[in-house]
Amino acid sequence: MIKSLFYSITGWLFFCHLLMAQPHPKDIALFPQENPNRSISDLSGIWEFKKDPENIGIKNQWFNGLTETRSIAVPGSWNEQFTDSRDYLDAVWYQTEAFVPENWSDEEVWIRFGSVNYHATVWVNGQQLGIHEGGHLPFAFDISKVTKTGEKNTIVVRVENKLKPSRVPTGDVPNGFFSNYPKSNFDFFPYAGINRKVWLYTLPKKGKISDITVKTNFEKTTGKVTVAIEKVGAVKSGEVILTGDKNSITKSFKFSKGKATVEIDVPQVNLWSIENPFLYDLKVVIKDNDDPLDQYQLPIGIRTVAVNEKTILLNGEPVFLKGFGKHEDFPIFGRGVANPVIVKDYALLKWIGANSYRTSHYPYDEEYYRMADREGILIIDEIPAVGLFFHGDKNDVAERQRMCKQYLEELYYRDKNHPSVIMWCVANEPFPEKINFSIEGGEPTDPDSIVAFQELFDLIRSLDNTRLTTLVGVMGGPLEWIGLADVVCINRYWGWYAQSGEIAKGAAVLNQEIEGLYSAFKKPIIVSEFGVDTYPGMHAEQPEMFTEEYQKEFIKAYLDVADSKEYVTGMHIWAFADFKTTQGIVRFGGMNYKGVFTRDRKPKMAAHYLKERWTKEE
Repeated sequence: MIKSLFYSITGWLFFCHLLMAQPHPKDIALFPQENPNRSISDLSGIWEFKKDPENIGIKNQWFNGLTETRSIAVPGSWNEQFTDSRDYLDAVWYQTEAFVPENWSDEEVWIRFGSVNYHATVWVNGQQLGIHEGGHLPFAFDISKVTKTGEKNTIVVRVENKLKPSRVPTGDVPNGFFSNYPKSNFDFFPYAGINRKVWLYTLPKKGKISDITVKTNFEKTTGKVTVAIEKVGAVKSGEVILTGDKNSITKSFKFSKGKATVEIDVPQVNLWSIENPFLYDLKVVIKDNDDPLDQYQLPIGIRTVAVNEKTILLNGEPVFLKGFGKHEDFPIFGRGVANPVIVKDYALLKWIGANSYRTSHYPYDEEYYRMADREGILIIDEIPAVGLFFHGDKNDVAERQRMCKQYLEELYYRDKNHPSVIMWCVANEPFPEKINFSIEGGEPTDPDSIVAFQELFDLIRSLDNTRLTTLVGVMGGPLEWIGLADVVCINRYWGWYAQSGEIAKGAAVLNQEIEGLYSAFKKPIIVSEFGVDTYPGMHAEQPEMFTEEYQKEFIKAYLDVADSKEYVTGMHIWAFADFKTTQGIVRFGGMNYKGVFTRDRKPKMAAHYLKERWTKEE
């Protein structure tokens, strides 16, 4: 009786724990920054780690301190760091100690996690802060009331990455499309853990800048910059300073109901573009009388993005997207952020002549976007809505829709000020209940699914009217879904998964389908994925599947089709580099070999071909 009561109480406490509110997306709008009014501390390093396969950690109050731990690197995926945890996705616990300086006692103290996959619960000094569900995007908590200044503080995080049909991306789907292990419903490895940096940082207690939104335009040679500022605290005024290219412009403002908007005209504007990724410096200062209470600086690019019936327009000029789908994936790091890999990837993008990529199939670390701003690389920014479907359990469908909306809000607040981001992607390859891999498509579309996608498009468009939107369609998928977008994006593998071994026939099908899509929608088209598995170093005297020759000829055929259509506005090859997948009979060695670079970034024959073709075009 007593034992039964104990477990009932424990179960109820765990249920209450699950109901805790998540942090607000606006809390991640401004990346932690060090300046005269703000301080930061990077908690990257070696943390303590402990598995919890029996899920007893909460009952046994592990949040008060872990014992019998082993070391783990943060950031980094646990699946790559240990010899016994590759496929383990259940509960684990992390712990570290962080010193909080005495001079932080008069400030708000916050903690920010760049990405934790998938479900995280955070404690500081034994006090539970809350939870965050969903990987690949940051979350932050105010920990001022539970920190001890002038001494070390214990941070404990419980993480689990179970694959479930109710989650986004989906997993463990009964009768799902994939036959693999672990049972993801997507074709990349479900890396788990604290995959990005963790920051402690301060915000001024008396008054702080809580959000900055920058929108840009231009008229002839004059740039137009609109800066919307939000604040918290008893502060009434401030100023915005824009500098760069021999300009220094200061505008004062006053708050009304916690908000202010500043309009800035920039003479002889230096527009941000692929060829000229010029960044101005924008500084916002808020004051108490003449004393600065808080300030924040960010680089901004003045540019416009639009679309007509045939092309994407950057600063009013047609732009053709040459690039890739890619993954955050590297040996040992897993999905853990690694700055040398980011730098290498951008060097290879420049080397090969690419100008863009899609963040397939989730948002990347923020350093990717800062690099893209500096390097003039265009980004299609995608939420983790891969493997969506609309049949089956209606509660699962509703839960997935809730998560997609949360992701879109978090993505917007995090990435809205990056000039490199030109398009929001609400989903990749959602599946109808029945699919026929042909250009004729499958069964009639569930009308509820159209309503669901329309809600996602409406949400992101209500948040941001300065960028384009898209949804990436699967082979044989419903046309009604992709028709909701500003730009039609399709993933196509004719000549690989269909018409296998027959490149010319596959290209002919692609040509026919693209013509039909344009006739139906009169919108520009991007082939957002096309490619073939290519085992590095495998050759044949004639193009043969899995050889480097076949990959080169397949890519050439698809690019030739695109060159014949003035309404094709981009071609993204799948993929930039080989990447790890789950185990399955179609994934030799648990790898997807469609990269034009190997997983450790060595070029295949196709990479050299693309360099010759794309750099010659420039």
